[in-house]
Amino acid sequence: MIISAKKKERSNRLQGKAFYISKKVGRAITDYHMLDQGDKIAVAVSGGKDSLTLLKILRERQSFVPIKYSIVAVYVDLGFEKSFAKKIERYFKQNSYRYHIKRVPILKRSNPSKINCFWCSWNRRKVLFETANKLGCSKVALGHHKDDIVETILLNLFFQGEISAMCPKQKLFKGKITLIRPLAYVEEREIIGFAKGENFPNSEYRCPNADTNKRRRISNFIKDLEKICPEVKTNISKSVKRIKKDYLL
Repeated sequence: MIISAKKKERSNRLQGKAFYISKKVGRAITDYHMLDQGDKIAVAVSGGKDSLTLLKILRERQSFVPIKYSIVAVYVDLGFEKSFAKKIERYFKQNSYRYHIKRVPILKRSNPSKINCFWCSWNRRKVLFETANKLGCSKVALGHHKDDIVETILLNLFFQGEISAMCPKQKLFKGKITLIRPLAYVEEREIIGFAKGENFPNSEYRCPNADTNKRRRISNFIKDLEKICPEVKTNISKSVKRIKKDYLL
């Protein structure tokens, strides 16, 4: 009886976390008109908690939202961790997801010394868009969340000298494919809390640049700011919508 009660309590907590994430996803989809009737969406699955959370939430929403859409999970295997490709495929099958795995042994073609965050992102994104197009997908959904967007704003400001952000919705290739980020209003801490209760496959691969890249430094900087201003992430994300042109150079 005690064990059963604890399981029920845990299940209710997880359902609550999923509810609030789904609610924010729905608000982002509505605010930016991310979905249209009959959309076929390629959900980019990297294997991390963010993309797997997005995949699950988008499928759960199919049962009650008025707009009908289909999803297919797309995993681009660049060959960094061969064993994980098997794990993610097993996860897709066990949970009855439609999926497509694109294997690109890119490490065999490239000089390891040239591999950095930009290189990895660019090559993965290129293969993703090509695969989505072949699958007939009109939308590509990425698992970027609120923290990612805020960090990008500061990265562009500090290191590029420009004011720009990740767009929650962006048309690419003359409108052939539309990029959407349904987790735009969801904070990373919410995803971490949700993922703890899910049976997501874990990757053992650790990027050698994880602790030294600029994004990690910006993330730590924001965490420090939150100690004196808890709403700092919300304020930064709102700032790009509230530009006062009279006070610009």
